[in-house]
Amino acid sequence: MDKEILLVNIDKVHTTDMGLARIKRNLKLDTNDVVEYCKNKILSKHCNIYKQGKNWYCEIDNIKITINSYSYTIITAHTCS
Repeated sequence: MDKEILLVNIDKVHTTDMGLARIKRNLKLDTNDVVEYCKNKILSKHCNIYKQGKNWYCEIDNIKITINSYSYTIITAHTCS
């Protein structure tokens, strides 16, 4: 299954400084380890992971995390309305 590729490469998941600020703001997080927070969400057995084009989308707990499938960079994360 496609999502196994993301799960096997979970250690490669990272973000940029701009991404860090954007994710913290969008999710109203009170943690500095945003990447660890996102990884834990992605690794949850309840996370719905799918690939569309060049991105992975991970949906859980009313949150959608977008990850570039080539670089494993977390692009953004936001709450679903």
